[in-house]
Amino acid sequence: MESVRAQRLQPGVGTLRSLRPGVTGAPAAASAPPPPAAPPPAAAPPPGLGLGLPPPPPPLGLQGPAAPPPPPPPPPPGAGPPAVLREAVEAVVRSFAKHTQGYGRVNVVEALQEFWQMKQSRGADLKNGALVVYEMVPSNSPPYVCYVTLPGGSCFGSFQFCPTKAEARRSAAKIALMNSVFNEHPSRRITDEFIEKSVSEALASFNGNREEADNPNTGIGAFRFMLESNKGKSMLEFQELMTVFQLLHWNGSLKAMRERQCSRQEVLAHYSHRALDDDIRNQMAMDWVNREQNSPGALSRELASTERELDEARLAGKELRFHKEKKDILMLAAGQLGSMHSSNC
Repeated sequence: MESVRAQRLQPGVGTLRSLRPGVTGAPAAASAPPPPAAPPPAAAPPPGLGLGLPPPPPPLGLQGPAAPPPPPPPPPPGAGPPAVLREAVEAVVRSFAKHTQGYGRVNVVEALQEFWQMKQSRGADLKNGALVVYEMVPSNSPPYVCYVTLPGGSCFGSFQFCPTKAEARRSAAKIALMNSVFNEHPSRRITDEFIEKSVSEALASFNGNREEADNPNTGIGAFRFMLESNKGKSMLEFQELMTVFQLLHWNGSLKAMRERQCSRQEVLAHYSHRALDDDIRNQMAMDWVNREQNSPGALSRELASTERELDEARLAGKELRFHKEKKDILMLAAGQLGSMHSSNC
């Protein structure tokens, strides 16, 4: 019985009849047009649109008061011209340098690594250690692009025109350091007061009533469940969890789980404690292989759309993990298709 339940909760878009985790037939979304681009984290889509949940609160960005000693927060990324974002990032980096290493130029790559090592030394629960990982996009000429993944999984990228690889690395480190610093402010924690305010706003937005908020079988009740399950966590940590549900929705997995008779609570409880791993990525990639076989060109169209979304979000200084994971899954699917074609030759 437990094994059947686990199969029903697999991320693959398998048919209800077979309950297999991968694609076993034409997926429900095979002929549908590509889903719309995901909004930026400051207005992130619900943790599971297919679950009927209201949108979560802004998980990242530059809203809210800055933690002392940094200066007051600048406008959200993307709210103004790129110069505003550059000035905001530089202001936080200068302030960080002033209060940690004295006046002068700060090595942002080293500072970002030291910041997370400091968090770990102070008891932060970093399951995979405090290592900050950089990834350069292969290129023989500028502009160079670099992504940086923080220990919890959040991802940022170089947001400026970078004539060298070293500059791209520094640019990515700057925006990641800025978000890391802002994330430490108490206002970025999920508290009882924050939960009540968010649920009340969701009720007002969806014309709901208080009984809905107390019923875990409703969308707003599930929203409250998600927030209460993450009480004490930061917005950055909450966004990392939301990325899983964003991907499940994008891939059509949530719809498939509904067809397998999975309850909203089952899905939330299961994926609230499951990190993104190679098994999830591989199953989603196989779904896209199946879509491509049923609708030639679907994969290339989705990949082109995803790359545009990723570039736009990167240049606006936004958190990128959802877009980056989508691209990685689609590239994995393309590789699997290439291997299949080679073996058939």
